[in-house]
Amino acid sequence: MEHSRRTLLTAVSGGALVTLASTWASTDAWALTGEPAHGGKPVGEDLIALLEQTSATLTVQATEQRQHTAPLIDALLTTVTDLIENGRYNWPVKVRLHALAAGLSQTVGWHRFDLGRHAEASQYWVAGLHSAHEVDDRDMGAALLGDLAYQASWRNDPHTAAAILDRALVKTQHPGARSLLHLRLARALAAQGDQRATVRALSAAEHLFEASSGEPLPAWCVWMSPADLAVDSGRALLDLGDTRRAHQLIREGQKLLPPSRAKTHAVFRAYEARSHLEAREPERAAAAALEALQVAQRIGAPRCISLVRDLVPSFEAYPHAQGVRELLGQAVA
Repeated sequence: MEHSRRTLLTAVSGGALVTLASTWASTDAWALTGEPAHGGKPVGEDLIALLEQTSATLTVQATEQRQHTAPLIDALLTTVTDLIENGRYNWPVKVRLHALAAGLSQTVGWHRFDLGRHAEASQYWVAGLHSAHEVDDRDMGAALLGDLAYQASWRNDPHTAAAILDRALVKTQHPGARSLLHLRLARALAAQGDQRATVRALSAAEHLFEASSGEPLPAWCVWMSPADLAVDSGRALLDLGDTRRAHQLIREGQKLLPPSRAKTHAVFRAYEARSHLEAREPERAAAAALEALQVAQRIGAPRCISLVRDLVPSFEAYPHAQGVRELLGQAVA
């Protein structure tokens, strides 16, 4: 398994990602990493338990702290990768090592994505997909495909995003995981203007989220909440031009979001700002955008800052509205 630290960091094309997703959806577990090195040092369960505990501690830190812990997570992934490639272990340890590699690759990929380093993010997510598929962890594999699809949508390629998500849904089992994938699919379909398919995907996301209430969510989507469902549904409807309903859902979701999720709060407030702009309410839009910008700057989230800066041309049409001058001054600083 080759993580991005060992590969040429070039962007993965949309066609290549769709092909990868198709292969994942149509085959059983791959043998991508080969057998453990026969001459390697033994990897014991005590070490794996320590790595798992360390990973769990680092990846649940509050958003404000993650900018400080990111190098530690990078180092932990390097350790796990080296153990996979060079260690000697039995099958249960192999499963746990690959589960760690997949989860850590996902986290590191998100760190890179938030910094705008998209080629690195996709490389980490693809590497994580290999580990998940190596031990037939279908929900984790779908999670990583979902992240690649989210990135494609973010980079204005909703067609690729929808194609990846269609394939990811083939093997996804947990209803909560399927809910999240349908929600991301709705966003990609809405960006393409497909109203009927968007509404169908949103209905599926809501139904599956309710169905997942009796089962523990997979660790990679344990954060998903009614707030995410409401805001992302609103964001999809905003793309379809249903401003009134979109505004209502985004506002409802914003109220439900716990304070600990600062980065998501910034993203949601940026979405809310856009919905106010669509409704020709520049004062409310400026207040929401300014809060999103300040939170993003405080926690070190360049991706969220970019969301606000993308709105600047729309605000320039309202130079005298309350809050707009302050927002523009901070956004271009």
